[in-house]
Order: sequence, then C-alpha cells, then structure tokens
Amino acid sequence: MSKLQGKVAALPAEPCCPALTERELTVQEAEVTAAMFKALGDPVRLRLFSKVASHPDSEACVCDIADVGVSQPTVSHHLKKLKEAGLLASERRGTWVYYRVEPSVLAAMGHLLTPAPAKAA
Repeated sequence: MSKLQGKVAALPAEPCCPALTERELTVQEAEVTAAMFKALGDPVRLRLFSKVASHPDSEACVCDIADVGVSQPTVSHHLKKLKEAGLLASERRGTWVYYRVEPSVLAAMGHLLTPAPAKAA
C-alpha cells in the first residue's frame, strides 16, 4: 500500500475537506485532494472516471469502458492511478474487473468546490 493510499483509506466516508472558501486545508487534506485532482488531470483518466460514474449500473466492467483510444495495458495503468488516488474501487468477478466510484468521492469533490455560505452580518 502506498503512502497516499494509507492516507486516503484513513479518511472517513464523509467529505474529506471543507469548501475551499470555508477554511484553509490541512496538509493531509491538501495531499489527498491534490492526488484526486492530479489523477483527474489526465484526459484519459477523466474519461474513464466519467464512464464509470455515469454508467447506468453505478459500476462498469473494464470491458465496457476500455474504448478510450489507448491500449488495454494503458487503460489498466490509468485505472490503477484512479484507484490509488481513492477515486475508484474495484472488484474482480471471474475474468473481469468491475469499477465503481467510491461513494463519497463525488460529494466530497463537489463540496470542496462549493462556495461556503455567506456569513450573516
């Protein structure tokens, strides 16, 4: 397990970080958040993440999402990077691997980018 995977695994299922306008991020929050955005900063990874997140069954077989214009080994590499960043979970079923977005990921990322409510005067 990588150092980052340990940090991601140690976080609660709740959104990891406050809205950027709410308060400064801690070192750990910044590391986890940066790893997520770095993983999504690659167009192939972003497409793979989007294919999994938008799949009708809330999970997708690698056989259904691999058509992103790169070779199968490259797809596997990118899926591994998405898993290491805590964005995807996987489960092997026979010869196929199924991917799903970690339950709190979309909510956490959305929360992070949502402006904090205005403070009452």
